[in-house]
Amino acid sequence: MATITKRELVNMVCAQLNNGCTQVEVLEVIQKTIDSITEALGNGDTVVFRNFGTFYAKEVKPKVGRNPKEPGKDVPIPARTVVKFKVGKNLKEVVAKASK
Repeated sequence: MATITKRELVNMVCAQLNNGCTQVEVLEVIQKTIDSITEALGNGDTVVFRNFGTFYAKEVKPKVGRNPKEPGKDVPIPARTVVKFKVGKNLKEVVAKASK
């Protein structure tokens, strides 16, 4: 399994387009997409890509944790908002096939 960076993603998209788009143009589109998703999640919106998945922000309640160095000491963990991703049907199927 490999890690694909944004630069590698740009190269893959450029190779698939075959319409004269430059890497700079594709990079700009990908960066604007990431920026738009980030802004939407920051505003509390949900971002849905049909058959791929859904990004959404979720409030996590405050809780009490433990410090591994001092197990007897409680450490309060404040409430926070985290980003979650729910996998879409097609993505789930493709990943399931790849792992067989």
